[in-house]
Amino acid sequence: MSLSKELQTLKEYRCDDRCVLSVYLNTNPGDPEQLNGAWRIHLKSGLKRIDEYLTASNDEKEMKAFNELRKKVEKEVEDNKNDLSKGVVIFAAADPELWSVHYVQVPVKTSFHWEDHPVTEEMEYMYKAYPEAGIILPSFGEVRILDTAMGAVIDEATYVFDPNLEGWGKKGKKDENETLTGSTRDDAIEPRLRENLQRFYKGMGEIIGKLKKERGWQEIHVSGEADLANAFAETLREKPASCIYKNLNNSKPNDVIHQVFEK
Repeated sequence: MSLSKELQTLKEYRCDDRCVLSVYLNTNPGDPEQLNGAWRIHLKSGLKRIDEYLTASNDEKEMKAFNELRKKVEKEVEDNKNDLSKGVVIFAAADPELWSVHYVQVPVKTSFHWEDHPVTEEMEYMYKAYPEAGIILPSFGEVRILDTAMGAVIDEATYVFDPNLEGWGKKGKKDENETLTGSTRDDAIEPRLRENLQRFYKGMGEIIGKLKKERGWQEIHVSGEADLANAFAETLREKPASCIYKNLNNSKPNDVIHQVFEK
């Protein structure tokens, strides 16, 4: 399910009594307030405040439902402590069952909510700033594609131009430690190969159009050397949300996202 559809499903969720725990937790290791795993303290204290409130209200049904979800949330975050990004967003309920977890690479303001519906406003704001988007990195020898949502890479593939086959071959997901190949200097490309390259750029433009529909991209961003970025952008049916004149082909996914969305 795409993130936009999931958000819509969350907005439509309701229960008769308060039964939904919404957690926004800042886990950004680069935040001075998160030194030495301070997120653990914030998670514990935030959940404790809700527990104290429910204890004072003396509603046994809500207390039981909350305590079950509290344990589940604490276990989820603790089990993934070594893979935390900038933030964690969790929506949880027991009846009807709801379990929606998002580890995001965007800033998150810590907050906790116990309501009869998921508190999605902050999530919607983050989604608006970092929607599902395709980031396209064209170069002379390849086109690298990042499928992203909420500032995180969902999938990645690289299409390499093979001058012998005169076609594109899908290279697959790139290892972060791997050095990309196929970058050939413009002045070294023979006229025949240059024509083929331009023709296959057009073919890649059609592939991008299909991926946009399949992946539910709200935006497409293109980044590369000026002439290549402009040439590739012209093959797209819709004008890209941004066209950045910078070669990021050898950059790590998170660095690419930072350059594109936080420029």
